[in-house]
Amino acid sequence: MATTQTIDATIFASTHPDIAKRTSVSGVLISSIMLLIGILAFASIFELDDKSSTASMALMVLGAGLFLMGIFRLFWKSKEVIYLPTKSVAKEHSVFFDLKHVDTLMNFVNSGSFSTDLKIKSEASGNIRMDVMLSADKKFAAVQLFQFVPYTYQPITPVQYFTNEEASAVVAFLSKSKM
Repeated sequence: MATTQTIDATIFASTHPDIAKRTSVSGVLISSIMLLIGILAFASIFELDDKSSTASMALMVLGAGLFLMGIFRLFWKSKEVIYLPTKSVAKEHSVFFDLKHVDTLMNFVNSGSFSTDLKIKSEASGNIRMDVMLSADKKFAAVQLFQFVPYTYQPITPVQYFTNEEASAVVAFLSKSKM
């Protein structure tokens, strides 16, 4: 069953009772390893006899780079979105379409019946942007359409949530449109 949210909300900012953000254990572990290797690489500079050699400069750059990437991953990439009923990770995507498909896409999103019969191809960029959040098990989908109005994308549909078969239909439509 499709549920909706106001048109002012967006997928990336809206909340749904079956969606939760949690800390990814693997993300934290990878970030911690990057931080540790970065610190060790940077600290190993002080063990070298020639501190102005190419090797010491390379270790300094490597250490600083890994340390900064580890910090970035730790604070901004260590969260994941989970669909609670199935404990499946959900990923967010944006798909672009040509403006000529706006009416058809609006009907798909508002009615919840995504058809794979129509040949609607996605584009690298376009005047219509479809923001989608899909669970890995294809049991949950959140969809919203935006239209490019000079300088920004404005929402033209509210956020629609789909579960089970409706979510699988969204996935089928998106996979067919990318062919």
